[in-house]
Amino acid sequence: MKLIITVSTILMGLFFSAHAQEVGSKAYDIMLQGLLSHSVKEVSVKEVKDKKEVVFVDARERKEYEVSHIEDAIFVGYDSLDLSAMNQVDKSKEIIVYCSVGYRSEKVSEKLKEIGFTNVSNLYGGIFEWKNQDQPVVTPLKKPTEKIHAYNKMWGIWLNKGKKVY
Repeated sequence: MKLIITVSTILMGLFFSAHAQEVGSKAYDIMLQGLLSHSVKEVSVKEVKDKKEVVFVDARERKEYEVSHIEDAIFVGYDSLDLSAMNQVDKSKEIIVYCSVGYRSEKVSEKLKEIGFTNVSNLYGGIFEWKNQDQPVVTPLKKPTEKIHAYNKMWGIWLNKGKKVY
């Protein structure tokens, strides 16, 4: 009996590991659907990757942002949320908020809407999906990099492109 449970556990782990490595995998979508409350509009990487007149807002922690971020993204944080950087942004501009996978950015998007921003969306799949779809990220010195802060080893399974940093 123990052998059967062990073998099935190993096979299940291999199945989910293999599927977690697929960009846009069903396992990833199921995880996101259960994680997000869908309280704000969600946009895909494909929808926003070529937009020029959009303001990206990073809702991760400073140590994550300093590894890499979407170019020109405004840092606001999450645990240490500071929306003062948004004071100079026109409240009608298109705002795309992101974090690692989308949970923290959804919560920050809600806060931005509460203070009067009218065109706020959550980047579905976050910076992980951004990088998984071969989009560029930069360091604070605006140098291109392959490094992405993977939050932790559990969440890092969803990042399959770039170099994971913990």
